[in-house]
Amino acid sequence: MGKIEVTQIRSAIGRESNQRNTLRSLGLKRIGDVKVVEDRPEIRGMVNTIPHLLSVKEVD
Repeated sequence: MGKIEVTQIRSAIGRESNQRNTLRSLGLKRIGDVKVVEDRPEIRGMVNTIPHLLSVKEVD
C-alpha cells in the first residue's frame, strides 16, 4: 500500500468533538502539522470526515 501526506490547514477551534478527535487520531495538533500515514481505508475514512480541515497528497 502507498502512503499519503496529511497536513492540517485549518483550526479545530469551534468544531464538533468528533472532528477534533479525528485530528488527534491522525496525530495532528496544530495548523501546519504534517503526518505521513499509510493509505488504508480506515485512514481514508478519517480524512473524508474532515476534508475542510486537511490537505492530502499522495507520496511515493
